[in-house]
Amino acid sequence: MAETQQSMGDSWNRRMRLIRFRRKRENFSFWQEFKIVPRWLVWTVFVLFLIAQVAGVLINLSGVNGPVFPVELNGHPAMQSLALAGIITGVSLFLSIWIFMIAYVNRDAKRRGMSSGLWTLLVVVLSPAYLLVGFIIYFLMREPLPYNCPQCSATVGPRFNYCPNCKCNLHPACPQCKREVVEGDKFCPYCAHELGATTLSDAAIERPT
Repeated sequence: MAETQQSMGDSWNRRMRLIRFRRKRENFSFWQEFKIVPRWLVWTVFVLFLIAQVAGVLINLSGVNGPVFPVELNGHPAMQSLALAGIITGVSLFLSIWIFMIAYVNRDAKRRGMSSGLWTLLVVVLSPAYLLVGFIIYFLMREPLPYNCPQCSATVGPRFNYCPNCKCNLHPACPQCKREVVEGDKFCPYCAHELGATTLSDAAIERPT
């Protein structure tokens, strides 16, 4: 039982190491990533923000139930309206970030070949009670993006073991200890065996059972 658990732990650690290596290639800027959020959603949020601002000012100046800030800013409708606009802006900013992050998770999970609906639901369910926990779980667990095959440059999925175009081994193993290594390793991290480009591309995968 202990050997089985250790084997599963080793396999998990090797898989996470491979995922971390491939994520290092994803050097995207904030604006590049923000572009995957639907444009219609961005404009909808912006229009709702403007409507909230106009409604807040009109309600404050109309005198319905008295001004919003009757004591602190009594007799200064302009200052009252500015204070209310600031509150609306703060609340709107928080809600906008939350909405955009949910939209980002939905689109990002889809392009990574993950279940976009399931991850979006998880983030939405965990957000009210646990704030950013759902987002943190997603960013820790998400798959790497599809990448180019090192041999033929065809686009392959992060879960592929071999390239469907040229049959290149996408998860090479050390020829000495048979443990999985990554493309950039010069030496095996488990047995220190020297790795060559030819050896990595031709080595077959042999995972421990």
